[in-house]
Amino acid sequence: MRRVVFNQKGGVGKSSITINLAAISAQQGRRTLVLDLDPQGNASQYLLGDAASFGRDIPELSPNVGQFFAQSLSFKMKEKPLSEFVHPTPFANLYLIPSNPELREIEHMLESKHKIYKMASALKELSESYDEIFIDTPPAFNFYTLSALIAAERCLIPFDCDAFSRRALYTLIENVEETTKDHNSGLLIEGIIINQFQPRASLPVKLVAELKAEGLPVLDPALTSSVIMRESHQRCQPLIHLAPKHKLTGEFVNLFQRLSSR
Repeated sequence: MRRVVFNQKGGVGKSSITINLAAISAQQGRRTLVLDLDPQGNASQYLLGDAASFGRDIPELSPNVGQFFAQSLSFKMKEKPLSEFVHPTPFANLYLIPSNPELREIEHMLESKHKIYKMASALKELSESYDEIFIDTPPAFNFYTLSALIAAERCLIPFDCDAFSRRALYTLIENVEETTKDHNSGLLIEGIIINQFQPRASLPVKLVAELKAEGLPVLDPALTSSVIMRESHQRCQPLIHLAPKHKLTGEFVNLFQRLSSR
């Protein structure tokens, strides 16, 4: 199954949701791949820590997804398959194609050369080697998110119980439905994941109830807010490995089981 985690709004937990669902998949014995299409590389650093960091004096991890796309811009270069850009992680059955900042620099060239279907064909071939593929995306509806939506079979939408997020949600759903109509008839919105939920606060409870009343595919359980997630990021350990008995970990496990049973 190829799943994309997508929201045009930043700070809603895309990378956290991507990595923790993927880690649970791998922990349950499924061969699992994470593809990081966000130039910020948060998902890559979550799994590999300093090895995936980059900066002025720190070269990016290689090979990476930016190099995969860049090779298609040169007629002199023999293109390598996406399988050659995969890195192992410290966790059994869990693999990563890391991001890098070059994605920003080459985006307009990829658009001009109509490379929007390149990832779809590559991931379809790679799907034969993996039980689950999770795609993390940048907080924008751009070339990379559209590439991911075209390549995916299911779309998960994080929602953080904010009034601005709710207004953006309708536009997001329209974009996904338009992509389904124009580019990928097999793409389905698998559900809306309520993230950083506060069950004792009236506004989040009210917003979630209204979304369900509108018939939107809100998934249960919601993911509650917890400081354990920050510790998970800092220590570069998904929750299933850092705190397997924590309440939030249990919510992720239940969510993954629900997705898997469909």
